[in-house]
Amino acid sequence: MNEFSAYRIFEIGEKSAGRFVKMSLDDLDPGEVVIQAHYSSVNYKDALAATGAGKVVRRFPCVGGVDAAGVVASSEDARFKAGDAVIVTGYGMGVEHDGGFAEYVRVPADWVVPLPQGLTLFEAMAIGTAGFAAALSIHRLEQNELRPENGKVIMTGATGGVASLAIQMLAQLGYHVVALTGKDSEHAYLKSLGATEILSRKDLVMGMRPLEKAQWAGALDAVGGETLAWLTRTMQQNGAIASFGNAGGIELHTTVMPFILRGVRLIGIDSAATAMPLRRIIWQRLSTDPSTGLITSDLAGVVCQPSRLASSSIRTGLRPKLLAQVAHTVPFIQLPEVFPRLLQGKLRGRTVVGIK
Repeated sequence: MNEFSAYRIFEIGEKSAGRFVKMSLDDLDPGEVVIQAHYSSVNYKDALAATGAGKVVRRFPCVGGVDAAGVVASSEDARFKAGDAVIVTGYGMGVEHDGGFAEYVRVPADWVVPLPQGLTLFEAMAIGTAGFAAALSIHRLEQNELRPENGKVIMTGATGGVASLAIQMLAQLGYHVVALTGKDSEHAYLKSLGATEILSRKDLVMGMRPLEKAQWAGALDAVGGETLAWLTRTMQQNGAIASFGNAGGIELHTTVMPFILRGVRLIGIDSAATAMPLRRIIWQRLSTDPSTGLITSDLAGVVCQPSRLASSSIRTGLRPKLLAQVAHTVPFIQLPEVFPRLLQGKLRGRTVVGIK
């Protein structure tokens, strides 16, 4: 196979920086499946890695990109054959194993998910790690008894990639979604995605008491820091928070009071390390329309306790209906231009990278 283009991240001094290089398959990390990449996507983690703004990459040099979708070029594993459409997200991609910012990707077969029926390769990357994290967060909140009738669900970092998809998913499931954002110019956009209310970050008074007014049945937090601490203080009795981001800081200063007096649950979401059985369930939910019916018995034990299934109104489908509205495509050659804009908060929604 001839040389191909890849965006590889190198260690320069104590930081990292990326650039386009020519590579061959022999240069890639080992794996049983070689994929001709059609699309990738840009996540916050990718921008941190490529610019050196965060210590994300664990091994240098490393091809960036935590996501890839394409067609199998060759496989040493019987589960996959040439021509199969597949997805790879998370695991060590773009961090300690060569990732998706390349025309060819080679990964262990155990990382590969067949493209679910109902999704195109483009749609899979419009969803990508961000949409997977959103769906996994909702899934975990459902496991912790969140239902639309329980009350409002707040989404922080509301114009980001995860939030733009999560708002759609929640609204489609019937939740009253409150979008928290610092971008007053984006209120109409958030409403169009399904947000019922918009809460402006600049108007928010977070307070300092161990407990504040109880407002939220559920929360999805992309921010961390003082915003996550405020969420713990403002949850309703038995409310649950899914935490998956740190755009606002990595430290959490709170007290035990929300947990021991209100039964608040703080759920960590690690989309990269999700085990394959659950990973495939989440992708199946992401490819399924919310109107397709109630949850089926094979998912019951995963989504909610069997004893609660009879009264549950959980639906299997989490497929976002407005992917075209939240996703935009950039050609592979323009990839480096995306990273600083993402870190500066100048982008909204999802950026898909057209590789093939």
